[in-house]
Amino acid sequence: MEKKRYYTLNQELRKVFGEKVVKLSLDAGFTCPNRDGNIGKRGCIFCGEKGGGEFAGSRIQSIEEQIEQQKKLLSKKWKANSYIAYFQSFTNTYAPIEKLQKIYWQALNIKGMVGLAIATRPDCLSDEVLSLLEQLNQKTFLWIELGLQSIHFKTEKFIRRGYPLSVYNQAIEELKKRKIRVVTHLIMGLPYETKEEMLKSIEAVAYTDTWGIKLHSLYIQKGTDLYKYYLKNPFPLLSKQEYINIVVDGIELLPKAMVVHRVTGDGEKELLYAPKWSSDKRSVLNGIDQELNRRNTYQGIRFH
Repeated sequence: MEKKRYYTLNQELRKVFGEKVVKLSLDAGFTCPNRDGNIGKRGCIFCGEKGGGEFAGSRIQSIEEQIEQQKKLLSKKWKANSYIAYFQSFTNTYAPIEKLQKIYWQALNIKGMVGLAIATRPDCLSDEVLSLLEQLNQKTFLWIELGLQSIHFKTEKFIRRGYPLSVYNQAIEELKKRKIRVVTHLIMGLPYETKEEMLKSIEAVAYTDTWGIKLHSLYIQKGTDLYKYYLKNPFPLLSKQEYINIVVDGIELLPKAMVVHRVTGDGEKELLYAPKWSSDKRSVLNGIDQELNRRNTYQGIRFH
């Protein structure tokens, strides 16, 4: 059994299902209101052509084909009989309700599928969508992932997120009301944010009383608007040790029961421009464990 000083998704899923559960990343062919012209046409400033699903299946394949392919791919790494379908690329509640129903059930009807993880935006949770998610939540192990990235207004504008913090807060309340698990994404190292501001974002998520959190390091991917901006206006990027220190400080601020889904983000190596250290995921994870051990600290020590 893994020994960590923070509570991982692997630990949570083993507790719930009594065995290893593997998440399969899928691209169901969705778009995003920040790309189709509804809110914007360029997406968030850091978003690549695959909408955050660089390791997901290919949208030219059916859901069933993607699931089979992902199972094969991941079987080299893990032996498992139980899976969670992770709708990862772009905004996975942004489509007619009939299409959403069809796609979610296609995944759930596959043998060994024990749950769904759906990545979306807080401004794409209509009453109709929330009702569908409530139904799914009664039938399977469901969680919704919300891309917040930062609580700060100046950052929200800079990254072109396209919705205010109040919309996230409202979405959290609506999902909690329906007892639906929520995971919030935050990015550490966004341009011009101080360490204190990054920790304020973590603290804000800690106090939402939701199920999980994902922490990513900012990385600059070739071809994105952030890449073009960085070439013209280089801003300071976090060093590996700075990032590790922020994550460990952040882990201390989280409630003990909050599931830590991720403590680092890694993009496709061929597309990564900077910082290069972010591509060595194993080294970052080990660095976080070592810093937790060095400080003799753990998740929740500073949560009040």
